[in-house]
Amino acid sequence: MLDFDATDDAVHGKQEGRFFHGYYDHYCFLPLYVFCQDQLLVSYLRPGNIDGAKHAWAILSLLVKRFRQSWPAVRIIFRGDSGFCRRRMLAWCERHEVGYLVGIAQNKRLNEITAQWQQAAEKQYATSGEKVRWFDEFQYAAKSWQRTRRIIVKIEHTEKGSNPRYVVTNLTGKPQSLYDKLYCARGEMENRIKEQQLDLFADRTSCHRWWSNQFRLLLSSLAYILLETIRRLALQGTELAQAYVSTLRLKLIKIGAVMLRNTRRIRFLLASSYPYQKLFFQMAERLTSG
Repeated sequence: MLDFDATDDAVHGKQEGRFFHGYYDHYCFLPLYVFCQDQLLVSYLRPGNIDGAKHAWAILSLLVKRFRQSWPAVRIIFRGDSGFCRRRMLAWCERHEVGYLVGIAQNKRLNEITAQWQQAAEKQYATSGEKVRWFDEFQYAAKSWQRTRRIIVKIEHTEKGSNPRYVVTNLTGKPQSLYDKLYCARGEMENRIKEQQLDLFADRTSCHRWWSNQFRLLLSSLAYILLETIRRLALQGTELAQAYVSTLRLKLIKIGAVMLRNTRRIRFLLASSYPYQKLFFQMAERLTSG
């Protein structure tokens, strides 16, 4: 499962490539991230005035080709929000046997197709006073599409009114299962991006030159990969197996210590009151023995 998402990287100077973004309402870069579950694959700095899906197709193509070199039979699924619902990307996935599960923004035609369901949900809510949540599917083709595609719709009505959501996919399975268990799971990627930006300073792109800021983003990404590898390999089965990066930094990295060096050896002395001594040495042993 390859998760694609763009996010804002706010800037406060006149860096190369920074532009005002109307959606985020500030000057920023618009980096593109790609994750496979918790593992970071791509962190690509882009100008703030770029389309959110720009270059995503090229990156997806490179990733798919590289994966299939090592794992020819691997099943690859592309997942993203409505910002990545592009005709060429969907068609490319179909030609290369890549699954996709992509949000599609509401429009007049989609709402007309589902109007009867939305009205029925509104009536049921008015009768029961309880939240109504249904799932269904239909075939649909936008004007730019050369074929119809499967659309999953979530019909929802609450005290705030109707809230239909649409997803386009070429996967098989029941609509609710695909939406709840697969599509909504992409929200975890947003937590991984927050770990990058808040805990590993991926947003410290304050250099004037473009490539210097891309290099800073890569350094932050390498730090994430290092900590994620420690979490996955050395902390499996421990109390920190699912810990956030900030927790790992606080409990396993930021430790009071003294280093003593002479001509023969370097001694690394941890504080005797350090509460995670056992876990720290267990982690070190797993890393060195692996």
